[in-house]
Amino acid sequence: MNTIIARFKVKEGKEEEAEKKLAEMVAAVEANEPGALVYILHKNQEDPSEFIFFEVYKDDEAFASHAKTDHMAKMRENFAALADPSTMKIERLERVAGVVR
Repeated sequence: MNTIIARFKVKEGKEEEAEKKLAEMVAAVEANEPGALVYILHKNQEDPSEFIFFEVYKDDEAFASHAKTDHMAKMRENFAALADPSTMKIERLERVAGVVR
């Protein structure tokens, strides 16, 4: 399994538009990517300009194919208009222990 945490800040005044487009991204992942086991969008309660994706992929292949989807390409196109690329931070995590119910 691959676990990813991706965080970034959207530009001032773009929060609502970004939330809508990011929610569309989540729906596209749900509909088209069976290897994406978890794909959850969060908004920071203390800083509503910061969005965080928590993602879990079945394997390396599922993670690699996520990057090649049409919906990911569309998100990359919109990203510069909505977000500050300098705030992007992507972490790949290795699961040590945990519970999923």
